[in-house]
Order: sequence, then structure tokens, then C-alpha cells
Amino acid sequence: MTAWLTSLEGTATGQQVALALALLAALLHAVFGALQKGRHDPWISRAAMDLFYMLIALPFALFVVPWPEPHMWPIFAGAFVIHTGYKVFQAMAYTRGAYTVVYPVVRGTGPLFAVFGAWLLFGETFNAWQWLGVAVLLSGIFGLAAYNLVHVSVARDTLIPALGLAVLTGAFVALYTTYDAYGIRATADPFTFLAWFFFIDGLFMPLWTWRQWRALPASALAPLLRRGLIGAVVAIFSFGSIMMATRLGQVGQAAVLRETSTVFAAAIGWLALGETVGPRRVALMALIAAGAVIVQFAA
Repeated sequence: MTAWLTSLEGTATGQQVALALALLAALLHAVFGALQKGRHDPWISRAAMDLFYMLIALPFALFVVPWPEPHMWPIFAGAFVIHTGYKVFQAMAYTRGAYTVVYPVVRGTGPLFAVFGAWLLFGETFNAWQWLGVAVLLSGIFGLAAYNLVHVSVARDTLIPALGLAVLTGAFVALYTTYDAYGIRATADPFTFLAWFFFIDGLFMPLWTWRQWRALPASALAPLLRRGLIGAVVAIFSFGSIMMATRLGQVGQAAVLRETSTVFAAAIGWLALGETVGPRRVALMALIAAGAVIVQFAA
């Protein structure tokens, strides 16, 4: 598998595989966000997911993939710091704002910063038509957030700080997207990076929320652990897909395509969280999809 994937780097086939992985990451990331925002406290939900994907990754890191090269340990340390900041600010945003308002702002801010990060770090550039696609996609995402902001009826008193935290979280999304792309390209075996990343990244939240875990009633543990296990599997495939996409294809392009997750998030908010979807929101979601198509086919 490793040899086949690495043979695709820099090829037209690799770019198509990267496209498919970015879209898969979009769908799964929306599911992951909804799981974290669901019935449990976002801090506890994220801790349960992190605990399970740490435990899943550990045997692969120790016994399956090649051992990391010495230069990878400082890279893992940097990834741990960046992802910790992302998770803290995301949880803070989710506790203060409605999912359908916060999520689009996070995902809309992220790709814009990521495109610039990919230019600075990897020398990637977009042509004029691709920038048009980015503008169309972002107009749909931020339009969706603005529409939800006007019409949402829950947690309105904390929406403004939630939006500020969402923008900050989006900056961390861009930072980890470009940094993880650098990390997964820095090792010979991409699965080595993935296995050790998930193990190291899963350490913080369970330890940080330990006192909250101890205060939970016994009746709450079983559903929380079920959600954590499901979320861990989703996270592995979601984050793993986007990291692999950035190794096989362009970082900026993968980052933009992943933000079609906002469309999936709106559908999940409607179907699973009871949040309404009308014709205006459908039109805005169509803009998001159109922007992603322009970015892809204008390349």
C-alpha cells in the first residue's frame, strides 16, 4: 500500500486520488463536528474521541509501521501544540454558538489562510479562475454563516464571542493543514506519520478533562464511550484522508475542497440536530459546491 501511494505522488492519478480523499474528508469532518457538538459537552465528547483514536493508533505505531526517523520527533511535537490549540478553541466556540453558525465560519476561514500558507511553505499558486472558485466558495460559506446568525434562535447572547473564536479556530485549521502536509511529506512512510500523529495527538484532551470525566454519572458513560468510539473511527479516516491528500496533491486545493464539508454539515444539522434548512440556505450551499468545482477543474 505504501509503495503504491508514494508512486502516485506528482502524477495525474495521484491528483485524482487526492481529490477523492479531500471530498471524503469533507463528509467525514462534518460528521465528526456534529458528533462533538451533539448531546454531550464538546470538551468531554472530544476527549472520548481522542482517547479511542489514541488507543487504536498505539499498536499500529509500535508494531506495524516503520519507526519514525529522528528528525520526525520535533515535527510531532509541533503538531501536538498546533492541534491542541485548535481543539481548545474549537471546543470553546462550540460551547458558545450554534453548530450551523460556528462551523461555516471555522471552515470558511481555514482554506483562505491555508492557500496562503501553501504558497509560503510549498510555493503553490492558484490561477485567476481558481481564485474565482475560492471567492465563490467562501461567499457561500460566509453567506451561510451570516444567514444562520440572523435566524438562529439558540445561544444568541454568546454568538459574537463564538464567532471570534470560530475565526481563531479557522486560523488553526489553516496552520495544521499546512504543517501536517509538511510533516507527512517529511517521512518516507506516510503511515508512520499517521499512526504516531494519532497516538500523540490523542494524549491531551483525556488528561485535560479528567476531572470532568470523574464527575460524570455512571449512566452517562456508556453513551459517551459509544460516541467516542464512533468519532475516533470517523476522525482517523477524516484527518487521515486530508493528510494523505496533501501528500499526493496540492495542499491549497485539498484544503479548499475539504470545505465542502459545510454543505454536509448543514444537511447533518437539519437531519440530526433539528436545525432548519430553507431555499436560501440551499442556494448558498450550491455556491459552496460550485466554488469547489471551479477550483478543481480550473487547475
